[in-house]
Amino acid sequence: MIIDGKAISAATRGDIKAQVDELKKQGVTPGLAVIIVGDDPASRVYVNNKKKACAELGMLSEEYALPADTTEEALLTLIDTLNGREDIDGILCQLPLPRHLDEKRVINAISAEKDVDAFHPVNVGKIMIGDYSFLPCTPAGVMELIRRSNIDVAGKHCVVIGRSNIVGKPMAMLMLHANATVTICHSRTQNLKEICRTADIIVAAVGKAYFVTADMVKEGAVVIDVGMNRNAEGKLCGDVDYDEVSKVASAITPVPGGVGPMTITMLMQNTVTAAKQRRK
Repeated sequence: MIIDGKAISAATRGDIKAQVDELKKQGVTPGLAVIIVGDDPASRVYVNNKKKACAELGMLSEEYALPADTTEEALLTLIDTLNGREDIDGILCQLPLPRHLDEKRVINAISAEKDVDAFHPVNVGKIMIGDYSFLPCTPAGVMELIRRSNIDVAGKHCVVIGRSNIVGKPMAMLMLHANATVTICHSRTQNLKEICRTADIIVAAVGKAYFVTADMVKEGAVVIDVGMNRNAEGKLCGDVDYDEVSKVASAITPVPGGVGPMTITMLMQNTVTAAKQRRK
């Protein structure tokens, strides 16, 4: 089974649109503010896609494009202003930031109830104990793909390759909350191939093209590819050798068109959730 992220994203957005329409009947339009500092091309693409998604779903979208030499104080002042605005439910500061800005300080400055990326320590702690309002968008997207593909996670062995704060660690926690038995692997893991071959579900989030090969995957495993890389020809590809692994996996996500479309969709859901919670 090829897990079609575009189709599942479209279905999920249909559900989100219904929630937005319902809120609008109550006089509430969910609002997202996106801050981008500097002119990183990949960040610009993401920000544009977020604006399009807001427009498609009838949500308020504001963009703050700041020059690369913006001071930390100026950025923190803007965040403070947005924290206090009643019409803004979600605040997102596009990462990575220019080197002179303290990423940790910036993330901590965003109000936890408007932190729709779920990077604030309060939200990270809530995910840890399973009492969360928002989930980081990519791991949330992976769980939605699995749910809508009727893949049962409970009791299965899930191997997460990668330990980033954005994908690997929260992905492991969400799998644990769904009653999977979880192994986290990373660059220092020994016997990686042998560990992966015991997995019922593999989530690859290492950022290395074609890292997961067919000899690392047991027959019938589910393979979720979070990677977004460029190969030698400059084409988009994932962390998984799709052509070969798809011959042994029972279900697999393609790149592009797998996990990617879900990330912004889950950001929209987080913003709607924030709008509901802030107004109870």
